[in-house]
Amino acid sequence: MGVMCRELDAGSEAAWDGFVRAHPDGTFFHLAAWRQVIARAFGHATHYVFAERDGAVVGVLPLGQVKTLLFGNTLISVPFCVYGGPLAADAEAGRALADYAAGVMDRLRVPVMEFRLRQPLDWLDAEQWPTKPDLYVTFRKPFGASDEANLKDIPRKQRAMVRKGIDRGLSSVIDTSADRLHGIYAESVRNLGTPVFARRYFQILLDVFGPEADVVTIMDGEEAIASVLNFYFRDEVLPYYGGGRTIARERYGNDFMYWEVMRRAALRGHTMFDFGRSKLGTGAFSFKKNWGFTAAPLHYRFRLAPGAEIPDLNPLNPKYRMFIAAWKRLPLPVANLLGPPIVRGLG
Repeated sequence: MGVMCRELDAGSEAAWDGFVRAHPDGTFFHLAAWRQVIARAFGHATHYVFAERDGAVVGVLPLGQVKTLLFGNTLISVPFCVYGGPLAADAEAGRALADYAAGVMDRLRVPVMEFRLRQPLDWLDAEQWPTKPDLYVTFRKPFGASDEANLKDIPRKQRAMVRKGIDRGLSSVIDTSADRLHGIYAESVRNLGTPVFARRYFQILLDVFGPEADVVTIMDGEEAIASVLNFYFRDEVLPYYGGGRTIARERYGNDFMYWEVMRRAALRGHTMFDFGRSKLGTGAFSFKKNWGFTAAPLHYRFRLAPGAEIPDLNPLNPKYRMFIAAWKRLPLPVANLLGPPIVRGLG
């Protein structure tokens, strides 16, 4: 019997996640719960489809449609996530999922579809699915159970920053709500010229993913100076949404924060640190490289309708330079008000 594709329903979520967790290329962002997150937090339509053969799941493809007046209409696997794309047991299942997605794209008249692949797919036709070289890289590195060995493995300059944070008496706590995280994150991204997500989005992530997500907040005495929302998947920890107040850098809070994420993750039994994606030439890229991580290219692929071009929604795009400069000058309450309606279209 051949492969059949059908849309995900509530009754199939356990089988979907079982396939994701068992597949060597499965990621946290392939999990079925993102369908709920995307719909609840942003109101975007989703098209989660899985492939079956002889009654067993042999592939999954999580798709979200990000459609706004400001940024256009795109199908993304997966919106607001760094990894995605079809996850398949074999080429037949993968092609069936890609063909199904192409049908969704044509039916909805969406000009661009994006697969955010962490690993290349040999069976995906390169002419039909072009890529944009040097778009993003990711940083992943194993770590062990020993704090001493993990600290020693951090390059000297960054290790010195961590030790200064320790000597200062910085500490970390686990927050169960998104309140402190959002306040710190909002200040951090405003200073970078980037619109902020709504606090509600972060709380939805914590509520939906339960023990597979937490917030590590760095305290300088009684003052919260840095905070990060982390995801946990198999042996991996992914610090995903994080930032520090303006004072965090001079108090060594940023480096200490990622050290505490690693230290706490080791106590949970995790052994892989995923620093997420960055664009070449950005401050985030340099920071992660200085931590001793080696950049690995991400293999994003695009399907384009006639006349469409690969989107370029990144902070190095010259067309956004004036916007970023102006956003940095906004009062924080104004940035927090204007940010969420804008960022829901960035995907």
